[in-house]
Amino acid sequence: MAKTALQFRHNGRDVAIFVDGGINLLTALRDLIGDMTPKFGCGQGGCGACTVLIDGDAHLACLTLAETVEGRSVETLDSLKDGPNLHPLQRAFMEHFAAQCGYCTPGMLMAAKALLDHNPSPTREEVINAIAGNICRCTGYEPIINAVLAAAPGGRARA
Repeated sequence: MAKTALQFRHNGRDVAIFVDGGINLLTALRDLIGDMTPKFGCGQGGCGACTVLIDGDAHLACLTLAETVEGRSVETLDSLKDGPNLHPLQRAFMEHFAAQCGYCTPGMLMAAKALLDHNPSPTREEVINAIAGNICRCTGYEPIINAVLAAAPGGRARA
């Protein structure tokens, strides 16, 4: 099978890789770039563990063909790091006990980041809708919703 050259921006830096036709973005990120922060959950788009941002919008990396990100920006959980400083969402998840086993956390954080980047003052219902594609079997969702509301720049006092 022929390889295709692929160039895109990954967490703020330009990358160039060769991918097999039909490979999904999750495999390209994990196996070819070494970014293990998007998790492999179901591989069918049902759990949200692989959620990444493409040009600022949440997408399931397991259902996204790698070739479709040519020339675009892809952000994973790794993009939130700032040395020893936690991103406000990460801090809120910690303070509100929104992560237990942690497997869903990267996808939840990226879905929440997409929401807050587009809407800094979401309602509870908007948070619920934003994370609806992400399954968490540990927290019961309430701590996650509260954490996202607490991290919202326009609504920190509401949570």
